[in-house]
Amino acid sequence: MTKENVQGAGEEEQQAQSKKALKKQQKEAEKAAKKAEKQAKLAAEQQETDEDDFAKDRYGICPMVQSQQKLDRALVRVQDLTPEKAEQQIWVRARIHTSRAKGKQCFLVLRHQQFTVQALLAVGERASKQMVKFAANLTKESIIDVEAVVKKVEQKIESCSQQDVELHVERIFVISQSEARLPLQLEDAVRPEGEGDEEGRATVNQDTRLDNRVIDLRTTTSQAIFRLQSGVCQLFRDTLINKGFVEIQTPKIISAASEGGANVFTVSYFKTSAYLAQSPQLYKQMCICADFDKVFCVGPVFRAEDSNTHRHLTEFVGLDIEMAFNYHYHEVIDSITDTMVQIFKGLRDRFQTEIQTVNKQYPSEPFKFLEPTLRLEYKEAVAMLKAAGVEMGDEEDLSTPNEKLLGRLVKEKYDTDFYVLDKYPLAVRPFYTMPDPNNPKYSNSYDMFMRGEEILSGAQRIHDAQLLTERAMHHSIDLEKIKAYIDSFRYGAPPHAGGGIGLERVTMLYLGLHNVRQTSMFPRDPKRLTP
Repeated sequence: MTKENVQGAGEEEQQAQSKKALKKQQKEAEKAAKKAEKQAKLAAEQQETDEDDFAKDRYGICPMVQSQQKLDRALVRVQDLTPEKAEQQIWVRARIHTSRAKGKQCFLVLRHQQFTVQALLAVGERASKQMVKFAANLTKESIIDVEAVVKKVEQKIESCSQQDVELHVERIFVISQSEARLPLQLEDAVRPEGEGDEEGRATVNQDTRLDNRVIDLRTTTSQAIFRLQSGVCQLFRDTLINKGFVEIQTPKIISAASEGGANVFTVSYFKTSAYLAQSPQLYKQMCICADFDKVFCVGPVFRAEDSNTHRHLTEFVGLDIEMAFNYHYHEVIDSITDTMVQIFKGLRDRFQTEIQTVNKQYPSEPFKFLEPTLRLEYKEAVAMLKAAGVEMGDEEDLSTPNEKLLGRLVKEKYDTDFYVLDKYPLAVRPFYTMPDPNNPKYSNSYDMFMRGEEILSGAQRIHDAQLLTERAMHHSIDLEKIKAYIDSFRYGAPPHAGGGIGLERVTMLYLGLHNVRQTSMFPRDPKRLTP
């Protein structure tokens, strides 16, 4: 290539580059002009807004509540918004569940606990265009105060719990603003699982729920579950106190494993080791020996079992009962079953709203029970299972599938979801279980079942130090480790029996749920230690 050719090519390239640069400059100039025009327009709109916004004192973001003032303003709860309040002007504090802008209107669904109500803002005498826009742009889950007039609606609002009224908003103030991006959407978290799959809509898996439990606990379903669970505790306490029981508090840090077994958590205790209590049993029994006659306690129980099933937790709430009886341990069974029946009746009569709320997401059959409670002997249960084709020995423990099958057989035959299985084989029960006086292969022990799953394990306890020592040796238990336990019975001990109930299991099975993590507020299992 000649020198002239190279020069010509270079000039052409320079021209092309300068054309490109020119184009780029033009584009940037256009862009800057558009930006300036947009900013001028926004500034003009803002000025116009400030001038035209007659409602600017009726909405906004409140300063952080630091207890600056005491307002003499009553707030009405969402659940109390009924047609009786029609035409009343009220204040409500709630979260924004959903919002939808439509022309000059904005529809909000406000939520408080398990109750929701529709609210409407429309451009008019009380609300400006800017106020409606402000409301439409509020983030979901923000907490707001609204002043509104309660209006009856002609057509029921099916999507809200308060179906007969809506709120016509006149003032709206943000008390606490939520971040725009939520870790999970509440409407996805309450969607029935099958429905989500059919319509291709999202549902929320269990780990996501538990990782973001503070959001998940806000759902109407979670609110209902834990309010009903609170009811179980209250009914348990009230019923037993009415029966003359005394509530006791027992230590959770102990020097030896409660059940004499290996499934214990070891904790460092100054220069030595201690254990987390697997059961308050030793202390309940000591209280019986100390003449309290009837005791109960509600508290955490720890089990170091590496079980990742739908019904096992490493920490759960135990509802424990122990009671001295006169002549027969069935006096105690009758007392416990009556307590459970009172709980079931109380839940049925007082918590219908919560039961219906949970049923919307997790449909189940209403819980059935008999009065008096059905009591079967272990031998009868084995016969029923054998008749249904199960191969098992007379003294074999029930496997989980067999427990469930037995639950179905009992439901078909007796139409009850709650029953007692009495007289378990002695070989499958702990060392402190009283043997059956008529048949040494069996014992004075019992389990109670709800919907085919065990919720209580109990027995008449051995209250004689000599027999207790013999049974411990038979089970190869180190006597030194349970010396304090055995010594409790050396100074006269009344015959007694008791049992322990898992609160989370009772809640799960009463509501017909399928995982105990749904009924444990902050569950602990072998794989979860947070939040």
